[in-house]
Amino acid sequence: MAHLFEPLKLRDVVLANRIGIPPMCQYSARDGVAGDWHFVHYGSRAVGGAALMIIEATAVTPAGRISPGDLGIWDDKHVEPLARIARFAQEQGCVAAVQLAHAGRKAGVGLGWEAQRTLTASEGGWAVVAPSPLAFGDGYAVPLELDAAGIREVIAAFAAAARRAREAGFKIAEIHAAHGYLLHQFLSPLSNRRSDAYGGSFENRTRLVREVVAAARAEWPERLPLLVRLSATDWVEGGWNADETVELCRMLKEFGVDLVDVSSAGLVPTAKIPAGPGFQTEFATRVRREAGIATAAVGLITSPQQADHILRSGQADMVLLGREILRNPYWPLSAAQVLGQATAWPLQYLRAAPTGVPGR
Repeated sequence: MAHLFEPLKLRDVVLANRIGIPPMCQYSARDGVAGDWHFVHYGSRAVGGAALMIIEATAVTPAGRISPGDLGIWDDKHVEPLARIARFAQEQGCVAAVQLAHAGRKAGVGLGWEAQRTLTASEGGWAVVAPSPLAFGDGYAVPLELDAAGIREVIAAFAAAARRAREAGFKIAEIHAAHGYLLHQFLSPLSNRRSDAYGGSFENRTRLVREVVAAARAEWPERLPLLVRLSATDWVEGGWNADETVELCRMLKEFGVDLVDVSSAGLVPTAKIPAGPGFQTEFATRVRREAGIATAAVGLITSPQQADHILRSGQADMVLLGREILRNPYWPLSAAQVLGQATAWPLQYLRAAPTGVPGR
């Protein structure tokens, strides 16, 4: 089995190791535009040794932002600031990806460190949409139900976002269909009460995800990988579950998806989540084995030994470290030392590297 510092090839992209940084919102954009905070934040992690860095949820429409501080990719003005990040990452040997997202009924709330409720118009909020007029929870607005025209607009917005991501120079794109945001809302019977072609049966509830993936793949170069992030379970009886996730992943593989980023939860605020080290890894393992598609494991993965074991035991094809990389952007460099693996340090930091470590 692969180990943590073995390369991973996805189409024409070769990741130098199996360590990735998952998308983590910074809530620091203005009108969706990446600024100095984003460049410094992502730049510091690009030099830290991770092979893959997925830029935070980047909204495909203004109304698809989680908060007014979210990044956007609905306008051409967003391209160059994102391209600057992608170029710098590539210069450091890190592949930059972008997560294309629409928050649905969870849109228009305060910044991540503020109270999580739907903002009023006077506070900078906006009308939110969803598959059905069901609020996420207390303090959240009842969303408008998307009609057929609205669904077509969402699909077109994801396609246009994929085109802009290509123009920005990203080598990987990820479709966000997890954590209770719009595409996940269509998947789960807890949030999707429709009676048309987009609701009811498994085939219908998964239709929008399949159509978004197909539209994005049509705009995305054949030689470049496309990822999808899924919540494998809602952790609620009667919700989206692991069996359905496996079946959807079999379909997504046929639609040109190369790797599934397997997370969980986020659809309802009352879910009882048994969080603990590696608590979601079993879902990545099931998808990998039963759907025959590459997976990334994420969720309280913190130590080099734990991360390496996930790979060596065949549980996933790569690991994504979120909070640990926020705490220590150079975790991959120290992990290599712990595991006795060779990895290059930035030349500018070489004076601080252990003896004999090569530079790049």
